[in-house]
Amino acid sequence: QVQLVESGGGLVQAGGSLRLSCAASGGTFSQLAMGWFRQGPGKEERDFVGSIAWLGGTTDYADSVTGRFTISRDNAQNTVYLQMNSLKPDDTAVYYCAARRRWRPPSRQRSEYDYWGRGTQVSVSS
Repeated sequence: QVQLVESGGGLVQAGGSLRLSCAASGGTFSQLAMGWFRQGPGKEERDFVGSIAWLGGTTDYADSVTGRFTISRDNAQNTVYLQMNSLKPDDTAVYYCAARRRWRPPSRQRSEYDYWGRGTQVSVSS
């Protein structure tokens, strides 16, 4: 079983930056496609933010974050990152990392991910 733990969330003013981390254990991390999702206040579902494929990783981003957020991974540290720049109040949400089972391609659909972290709160003030 793969376990995921997010960290790095907090309070930040609009225009600021945060770097979220997701540490994985219990699996072969380099073989896992990873995704970031977020659930804003009052929202019913977790929305896709970005993904990265296994190994070196091809990245994919939601239109709302393209050009501002960057996803990366460090396979030696079993960690995936989400660098968040030029933050906006609309970015306020609980951010979750997720993993697919090994060798499966990344996806924008949350239902296709098998493992989830608890989430970390990101609050952006205006």
